[in-house]
Amino acid sequence: MTSFVSRFGHAIHRLRPGIDALAMARFGTPTLTLASAAFENGGAIPIRFTGDGAGLFPPLQWSGMPEGTVSLALLVEDADAPFPRPLVHLLLHAMPATLQGLAEGAVPTAMAHSRMFSVGRNSLGGRAWLPPTPIPGHGPHRYAFQVFALATAFAPRRIPGRGALLVTARRSLLGYGRLIGTYERP
Repeated sequence: MTSFVSRFGHAIHRLRPGIDALAMARFGTPTLTLASAAFENGGAIPIRFTGDGAGLFPPLQWSGMPEGTVSLALLVEDADAPFPRPLVHLLLHAMPATLQGLAEGAVPTAMAHSRMFSVGRNSLGGRAWLPPTPIPGHGPHRYAFQVFALATAFAPRRIPGRGALLVTARRSLLGYGRLIGTYERP
């Protein structure tokens, strides 16, 4: 079975939306700093933060929030998933402007309520962290962690997805930061 999956992944290797399809591509140059103690920008995501490991959410820190920031949102997308649009691994919103990061494991794979944020829908319809688990043989995937500083409180009536966040960001974005990590399965 594994060899079939790897052959299939290799066969669809070129099928991927790419960096230009990510949310951040709509907003120009990043103005905020976003980093992780677990991996460097452009570096490999350690296995413990993937579906092949413990599936933990990696630690993140951000800084440089502009004056007037009312709330923060975090979107994690896979630029290389074999779909027309990037695969959403996580959408957090309604984070306080004073929040400066998230600790390792702060976002579970099975959502529990948090006082620090609200959780939107990932691409599988869930409200939780979807750890990186690319198709074996598909090649390296780039995971874009994107934090958005908003001039308004993003508090939609329904559980939001990527589209709702992008509409709000177009109207009230003050700045954003990005961090890209990579992961590949053989």
